[in-house]
Amino acid sequence: MSSGFRLRSGDLGPIQQSPVTCGSACLTVARMLVNPAFARWIVRGEGPRGDAPAGASEQERFAAYERVVMARTNGLFGAGRRLNLPWPHALGTPPWGARKELEFGAARRGTDYQLRVVRHLTTRGLREAHSRLVEVVGDGEPALLYLGSATLPRHVALVLPGDGDRVLDVYDPATGQVTLLDQERFASRELRVAGWNVPWITVQPNGLRKAHAFGFATGISSASRTSGISASA
Repeated sequence: MSSGFRLRSGDLGPIQQSPVTCGSACLTVARMLVNPAFARWIVRGEGPRGDAPAGASEQERFAAYERVVMARTNGLFGAGRRLNLPWPHALGTPPWGARKELEFGAARRGTDYQLRVVRHLTTRGLREAHSRLVEVVGDGEPALLYLGSATLPRHVALVLPGDGDRVLDVYDPATGQVTLLDQERFASRELRVAGWNVPWITVQPNGLRKAHAFGFATGISSASRTSGISASA
């Protein structure tokens, strides 16, 4: 990752601040990983705030930005002021809103993302899906994993490049823990992340990149549509 803020297997990251903001927490952490100025503001309260919400502590700033993210991912206008299908906050973060958030600020500039439904895949198909995640995340781009029970997706985790070839890490916002995302556990639907086992959907880079410019801004105010500090590539 291109920021002083890093997460690797064995580390402890921020914890989601409400029962429905697992996706928002993952997207906030993703932004911290690619934007050093934003990470410094969350962790130490340093640097320009832009139109980011105030907070006296790291926990307060993280919680405030979770709410900002959910307002975008679940609202009529998502990140980048792109039209978005609204979604009830009580049901968490929709994958389509998360995709916009990743493409416009929570990943490196110009990275295109796609939604991939993996729930129906065979064991072999899940192994291949894991291998593809290794390929597209290995360049330093985060991905989201929606997981849950056999019948419903119930949680969101952040997929990160691990140390070594063919390795992925996963950040669980429910506990803050970063652990190995093992291929065999993925393929056998035994993820054991926040008590959930079955992979449902990934929001992952599609291998293409285009030029974007976006900054350290929440996207709520009109000024944030055009200004800010450029994110680190």
